[in-house]
Amino acid sequence: MTENEQLLERVAAKARSTRPWGWASLPEPVDAATSARAEAALGFPLPTLLAELYLRIGDGGFGPEYGLLPLLDSPPSGEPAAVAQYLANRDSGAKDPDWPWPEGVLPISHWGCAMYACVDCRSPQATVLLFEPNAGDADHSWYVDAPSLADWLRAWVEGTGWYEEDHEGPEPPPWGDFPLRTGRGPVRGSLTTGPAPARAT
Repeated sequence: MTENEQLLERVAAKARSTRPWGWASLPEPVDAATSARAEAALGFPLPTLLAELYLRIGDGGFGPEYGLLPLLDSPPSGEPAAVAQYLANRDSGAKDPDWPWPEGVLPISHWGCAMYACVDCRSPQATVLLFEPNAGDADHSWYVDAPSLADWLRAWVEGTGWYEEDHEGPEPPPWGDFPLRTGRGPVRGSLTTGPAPARAT
């Protein structure tokens, strides 16, 4: 059994036994046709592990805090689905150059207070990013939540994520690729001087 298979089994077990806020039950997984429609709407493929979460475990409704967003259709809690949120963010970013949204960065989970966990679908390891816009500056709103989606899922399963109340590790570091991925050029001031992300509430 591969590491990803073992991880999917652990995630599935926790998904069956815990329920994020706003979810009464774990939704059924999506089918291959829904996954294909989502990728067609996005214009890029989902990372394999992310696709497997939706195809094998459930269409959202599990994971840290408010849980994963559904892939294509709106959830019972009224949150937009991941695809709809991505397309809305890209459209908003095109209209407001001060707040561009990077191509290929898919919101997968809402932390509350306009914060999202996002998967960089262009990175080989599916880096998970934290979007935290409350400081009011797009250049200091992006952080590396986890080096890979696998690491992010392990942190949830093991209760070691930065969002845990008893977390004592370092805060997520700034995402240095944001200016390159949005064509903004050098960031005004050092990325390392930006405020640390707020904890989800």
